[in-house]
Amino acid sequence: MEKLIVASNNKGKISEIKALLSDLFDVRSLSDEGIVSEPEETGATFEENAVIKAKAVYMLTGCMTLADDSGLIVDCLGGAPGVYSARYAGDKSTDKENNELLLRNMEGKTYRSARFESAVALYRSENDVIIARGVTEGKILTQESGNGGFGYDPLFFSCDLNKSFGDATAEEKNSVSHRARALRALAKRLGL
Repeated sequence: MEKLIVASNNKGKISEIKALLSDLFDVRSLSDEGIVSEPEETGATFEENAVIKAKAVYMLTGCMTLADDSGLIVDCLGGAPGVYSARYAGDKSTDKENNELLLRNMEGKTYRSARFESAVALYRSENDVIIARGVTEGKILTQESGNGGFGYDPLFFSCDLNKSFGDATAEEKNSVSHRARALRALAKRLGL
């Protein structure tokens, strides 16, 4: 089975990607490979940031690399936190701090529609980069619900599941998540 390095240190993302792709590839994390890589996400879009991360790890290893960049888009906040989702409350912010800031910024808002978007980049060589996208629709709750998932999951009410991602099992979330949809689109483009 061909090795695929996931250009991430996010344990939640790595777990989801392994669950979705381990039948197709020998999925390895950066820590599995002893790689320390923190390329600066200077892109203006999820696609640009995914390519930046995938290319950085590919250039270090020469191995096929997959990177995901994803985030939460909240309509009434003009699309924030967007590409800054992981660092919404500051560069080293925790999930708790990001969620607290989102709730503060949503106070008094009645229009709460939101979506998670994901772009995945598969870097196989400098001339062979495949990008796929996935989206899942929902709304922002007024308080956290559930202990599952990571990031904004306890605040994101999924239209597909009719519950928060925090209340969903990993299998339920992986059946409809933005990342799962992007990875399925990628697999389709690869003919898998």
